Amino acid sequence: MPRSTPVDAYPTRTSELQADTEDILEAQLPLGAEEKRVLHRDLHLQFLVRNLIQGFPARYVSQDASQPWLMFWTLQAFSTLQVGIDPVNKQKAIDTVMEWQHPDGGFGGGPGQAAHLLATYASVCSLAIVGRPGPGGGWDQIDRDKLYKWYMSLKRPDGSFIVSNHGEVDVRGIYCLLVVAHFLDIVTPELIEGTAAFIASCQTYEGGFSSASHPHFYDDILSAQRPSLGEAHGGYTFCSLASWVLLRPYLPAGNNAPRVDVRRLLRWLVQMQGLESELGGFKGRTNKLVDGCYSWWVGGSFALLQALGVPATAPAPAAPHASETTPPSDTPSEDDWDDVDDSLFNRRALQEYILLAGQHPAGGLRDKPPKNPDSYHTLYCIAGLSAAQHYMHPSPSRREEVRAAWTGADDARAAAFADILSWTEEEGVSKVVGSSANRVNATHPLFNLTVTHTEGILAHFYKQTIPKHVPRASRH
Repeated sequence: MPRSTPVDAYPTRTSELQADTEDILEAQLPLGAEEKRVLHRDLHLQFLVRNLIQGFPARYVSQDASQPWLMFWTLQAFSTLQVGIDPVNKQKAIDTVMEWQHPDGGFGGGPGQAAHLLATYASVCSLAIVGRPGPGGGWDQIDRDKLYKWYMSLKRPDGSFIVSNHGEVDVRGIYCLLVVAHFLDIVTPELIEGTAAFIASCQTYEGGFSSASHPHFYDDILSAQRPSLGEAHGGYTFCSLASWVLLRPYLPAGNNAPRVDVRRLLRWLVQMQGLESELGGFKGRTNKLVDGCYSWWVGGSFALLQALGVPATAPAPAAPHASETTPPSDTPSEDDWDDVDDSLFNRRALQEYILLAGQHPAGGLRDKPPKNPDSYHTLYCIAGLSAAQHYMHPSPSRREEVRAAWTGADDARAAAFADILSWTEEEGVSKVVGSSANRVNATHPLFNLTVTHTEGILAHFYKQTIPKHVPRASRH
């Protein structure tokens, strides 16, 4: 039986809720072997099909301003579950997304709604999945000129962006802007000036990132000590880290370049994984409950660390001195966690959390029992499952292949293009808990899209031919 989180003699509402959650999670543990860890793919597909074809239940009326997100969560969940969309429904999705484009640039949360950075990201990512070049395909109907002008109208003097006209600064919006700007090839020095420094200023003392940093510390004597606003959070941290990776080709050389503390970031990320009593799920903040969505926001962040020089595996511990050795432990059962996986996080445990606690019996995935499933958690639980199964890494050889095929100026734009497309799945090292039927598609660590969809939209807007992937065994 997993050991519960230790508590002192002063119970609080927080500690009681933690204990209750651990009891609920413990009840999800099967009395048996690996075969009981099953991804109920058909049930989840039925959940997604109902939402896409029949429409969402009435309770989703509160999400009227999040229509692009509902579309993206559904389409990308299909992609990760290895299911394509038929041409008729692809066209319906394209036509629906284009209804959200604002006449002054960007996309809103629904027809006639104000443009918003997050809605624009979800709309363009949806088009990356179902769109195509040409009339009616969505890609060429995006007004990139108006989009760029709207982006610039949101820019603040400190390099940050507000999420909409009269909106607030939020690193999630900055990530959404940078992803779309890279997809559509509209990144300019003017657009991203100061943005990397702003991202760095959002790192907290814990190591993770908050939503923003204090604006009144801009351009004064205390600018080097500019404090973050709020606490470190899994969603903010993923968006900040991914933004930082996207911006690295544009960073100036030398000691004056902005920096993030990678060691503190790594320390914070690994501490977000729950104990055995929490089934190894991830939490989004210190002293909070585990939640299935952080399987991606935190679990998906580990791959991105490789772009900053952090190896994907933990260093081997030093051999103990003779006086420090301990007697061998009892033989572990098949349900015990083991140390065979030398990754920076416990990939097996995360998969077990998703398979045992994240799946709803009626289809769809959730935060944790006894909550109901929803589109948001369905995608990010499945994406977290993908991050735990597959080893995605930036391949130097793939980067060289892409750069060699590049036509045009050999500049930061070319470097960013090659860096994005260098992410490759390492063959033969995937770790799938349960049977091979539990395997889902790998996703690009920066975008949570498949590599195929990422390459398709980039090739179109950059007007480049991307070399085909060659299996390692076929290389000379």
